[in-house]
Amino acid sequence: MTASRKAPLGALFWAFTRIGLLGFGGGPAMIPLVQQEVVKRHAWLSDEEFADILAIGNTLPGPIATKMPGYIGYRVAGSLGCLVAVIAVILPMIVAMIALLTVFSRYRDVAWIRGMGQAVVPVVMVMMGQLTLDFWHKSRLALGWIASLALAATSGALIYLIGVHPGLIIGALLAAALLRPALRRKEATQ
Repeated sequence: MTASRKAPLGALFWAFTRIGLLGFGGGPAMIPLVQQEVVKRHAWLSDEEFADILAIGNTLPGPIATKMPGYIGYRVAGSLGCLVAVIAVILPMIVAMIALLTVFSRYRDVAWIRGMGQAVVPVVMVMMGQLTLDFWHKSRLALGWIASLALAATSGALIYLIGVHPGLIIGALLAAALLRPALRRKEATQ
């Protein structure tokens, strides 16, 4: 894992303001935008660091839309960076929510207003599909395609067929990864 780059507070603010402005569809739809800003555009984090933050963020309670900016801001600019990133990402959402809810409540029966919300769904679907393909590629390189496919199929079955919460699965995998090196060391000493 590479070391994170230090981020200037102004750049951090504008990066997360863009995410807040363009993150239609809520927290999960913002994840590709966060990756684009912090990994590809500014190179504050590596792909591996971003994947780790996403995995940990999904195991913690609360909305991912504030957990990721908060942790990333802290990681690349300290406590003040955490505050700046969270404020930058939620401020546009608050202003937009108040403005759009006012317009929506006034003009909810107009067809093009209803169509606006429906038109965003396919765009968010494509963004999530791209993120899924990126994670599949990284998983395949790290674990191999058989192990990646087995983990994906098992996780999918547990989530969709049995109803296990995804956070529990991620937590179990994190615990297994943490315990595995300890088990290897214990076997090596015996």
